[in-house]
Amino acid sequence: MLKRNRVNTAAIALLFLLGTLYFFGHAPWHTILLLLFVWFAITVFGSFFIQWNYHLYALHSNKALHNNWVSITFDDGPNREFTPKVLDLLEKYNAKATFFCIGEQVEKHPEILKKIIAQGHTIGNHTYSHANTFGFFSLDKVMNELTRTKKAVHTLTGKEMTLYRPAFGVTNPQIAKAVNQLNIQAIGWNVRSLDTTSRSEKTILERITKKVSKGDIILLHDTSEKTIRVLEQLLLFLREKNLSSVTVDRLLEIEAYA
Repeated sequence: MLKRNRVNTAAIALLFLLGTLYFFGHAPWHTILLLLFVWFAITVFGSFFIQWNYHLYALHSNKALHNNWVSITFDDGPNREFTPKVLDLLEKYNAKATFFCIGEQVEKHPEILKKIIAQGHTIGNHTYSHANTFGFFSLDKVMNELTRTKKAVHTLTGKEMTLYRPAFGVTNPQIAKAVNQLNIQAIGWNVRSLDTTSRSEKTILERITKKVSKGDIILLHDTSEKTIRVLEQLLLFLREKNLSSVTVDRLLEIEAYA
């Protein structure tokens, strides 16, 4: 798997070599441009695909698992309208999940956060604002976003969250530094539902059920009625396949709280 430090070191070495060859007339100038383009493309893709573990180490599944477990995860809540419906369905089907919560939403709906925990689910950090420009934040701003959400949850529940899911799954060197300084664990996924897009309920469900197997982490969002309908069908499917949804910390055999 590509790593940022290795790619940057290799790119610098090749750039020096090509520059030297170009200076002595042994390499065309466009090879340097090609190298810069490839380096830029790898960096961009590595930033947007958390599964690459390009900037930081994230956990995406546990295929070594012996139990028939998967982990359903929800981003962007708690939501006043939809999170309670999610909780009702999870209780109905005796399933557990992990909710990666936005700090602003936690402060707006503390009673829902407490209900999530009371029903045996786990929670993680999903930034404070979930700003569209989060990938361009400075280290100080990233740290502020994560610590502010962490403090809000601790004030309400007494729990110190150690799980973190980057907003939009975007990572970069500043986010990686913040994760290391706060000693938290980034959590990705390997089954992405795309439930926040315009895709139909049927398409989203098929996208999940065609690929899901034990040890997988499924990404959903507790922010729409469409996801609620998908969730019930998914829980029925998992029951038919003798698969159970557990919290992500249990699936990955790690701790959710310090």
